[in-house]
Amino acid sequence: MTKEDDVILRTEGISMVFPGTKALDDVDYKVYRGKVNVLVGENGAGKSTLMKVLAGVQKQSQGKIFLASGEEVSFNSTRDAEDKGIGIIFQELNLFPNLSVAENMFMAQEITKPGMKIDHAEQIARAAKMMTRLEQTIDPKAEVADLRIGLQQIVEIAKALTKDVNVLIMDEPTSALSSAEVEILFRIIEELKARDVSIIYISHRLEELVRIGDYISILRDGKMAAEAAVKDIDVPWIIDKMVGGVKKTVELNDLVDYGDEVIKIEGLTLPRQGGGYTVDHVDLSVRAGEIVGVYGLMGAGRSEMFDCLMGLYPESTGNVWLDGEAISGDVGDRIRHGLALIPEDRQREGLVQILSVAENMTMSSLWKFLKAKFVINEGAEKEAIQTKIGEMSIKVASPDNEVSSLSGGNQQKVVIGKALLTSPKVLLMDEPTRGIDVGAKAEVFQIMTDLAAKGLAIIFVSSDLDEIKSMSDRIIVMSNGQVTGRFERNDAAEEALVAASAIGHRASEQSNRV
Repeated sequence: MTKEDDVILRTEGISMVFPGTKALDDVDYKVYRGKVNVLVGENGAGKSTLMKVLAGVQKQSQGKIFLASGEEVSFNSTRDAEDKGIGIIFQELNLFPNLSVAENMFMAQEITKPGMKIDHAEQIARAAKMMTRLEQTIDPKAEVADLRIGLQQIVEIAKALTKDVNVLIMDEPTSALSSAEVEILFRIIEELKARDVSIIYISHRLEELVRIGDYISILRDGKMAAEAAVKDIDVPWIIDKMVGGVKKTVELNDLVDYGDEVIKIEGLTLPRQGGGYTVDHVDLSVRAGEIVGVYGLMGAGRSEMFDCLMGLYPESTGNVWLDGEAISGDVGDRIRHGLALIPEDRQREGLVQILSVAENMTMSSLWKFLKAKFVINEGAEKEAIQTKIGEMSIKVASPDNEVSSLSGGNQQKVVIGKALLTSPKVLLMDEPTRGIDVGAKAEVFQIMTDLAAKGLAIIFVSSDLDEIKSMSDRIIVMSNGQVTGRFERNDAAEEALVAASAIGHRASEQSNRV
C-alpha cells in the first residue's frame, strides 16, 4: 500500500446501529491522498452509511474519524464536514426540484452582492461555465423538475464541483449517465486527482472501478472484508470478496414456449412542445412469458413510452390492447386492467420514504383488500405483505420499518413487490438494476425470469448492453422517440444495437446546440 503519510482521512472502529440492524461493525477505513479510493460491497453492506458518516449526514454510534494531521473530528452536519474539506455526491439525488439548476448548484453557498442580495446573474454565469466544463448544454435557468434523472445527476455532480474540497465522495455517480457522460466524468476525476483531491468512489459497475481506481476497500455485512491496490486485483477477485464465491448470474432458457399475445401497442405517440414527438408512433407486441428489452441513449423516449402506457400523459395518442381489450383511462384504470410500472427513480416515483415497507407495498393495491366500502381487511393485507417479503427475500427486520432504512437493492424489491401485488399481466421495468450491486442485480434478474416463467409479459429498459443482451428474448432499440431496430436475442450484436441507438441522435444533438 502507500505510506501512512499519504492517508488524508481514516476511521477507527466506526459502528452504526439502527433499530433491528447493525449497518457498520467496527470499521477501520483509510482514504489515500490524490487517489481514487474505490469502495464496494453488496447492497446493505454499509457503503452509503459509512459515506454518510464521513460527510456529516449521520452521526456514528461509536468510533473515531481522523484527518491527515492526526486531528480527531466529529461531524454533526454536512456543513461541519465541508468545513474540513469533505464533500459528497449523493446516490439518491439531493436537489430542490422547484428551483433552477443554478439555484441548486449554489444552495447554502450563494453568491451575494452588496446589501446581502443574491447575485443571480453571477450564479447563472458560473453554472453555465461549469456545464461547459462538463460538456453539457443544460440551461442554468431550467427548473430541475423538468430534467430527466440523468441530467439531474449531472446537476448533482456540478453542485459538488463548485465546492472547494480535499475529499470528494462519489456515491454511484454514473448510475444514470450515458456512456459518453461517464467518459466526461472520468476526465473530471483525472483533473481532480491532478489537483491532489482524494476521491472516494462507489459504483456497482465493477469494470469501471478497475479502470479508474487506485485502491479498493470491500465491505461485507457491515465489516471491512478486504483492501488492496487495484493494480493487484481483477473483477473476479472483487466479486469473490463481495459475495464469498456465491454464484451471482442468471441464465435464460433458450427453449421457451411463449403464450398468446398479452399486450399490443400501435401508433403510440407523445407530441413534444415546440413540434415533433418525444414518442414517435411506436408499435410493439409482447407475448405471455416473453421478456422484451428496450435499449437506447438518454432522451430516446424509452421512459416516456412507459409513462404513456400508464396513462400519465393525456395528450398521448395511439392504441393499446391487453388480452385483446382496448384500454384507456388514468393510471388507476390501467393498473386495474393489468399494467404495472417499476419507475426509473425509485426514491421519488416508486416509494414514499416516510412510510413503512408495508404501507409502500400495498399502496397501489389497497382496492384488493377491501371487505367493505372504505374498510380494509387488515389480516389479508398483512398476510399478502409477509408472503411477498418472503418470496422476494426482502431483508427487513419488520414490515413496519420505514422503507428509507433499507438498502437500495431491498428498496427496489419493495417497488417490484408493490407492483406484483396488483396482479399485473404486463410488467414495465425502467432501469430495474440502477444503483444496486451485483448480487441484488442477479436477484432482480431471477425475479424477472421466474415471473416470465409464470406467464407474465415483461418489457424492461436498460442502458447496460450486457443486461439487454443477456436478459431479453427480443430487443427493440429506440432513438429520438422512434423504434430504430428490432432484434432477436441470438442475432443482437453489440455493434448493431449501438448503431441503431445512434440513428438520428447526432443530428438531434447538433440541432439542440444551435
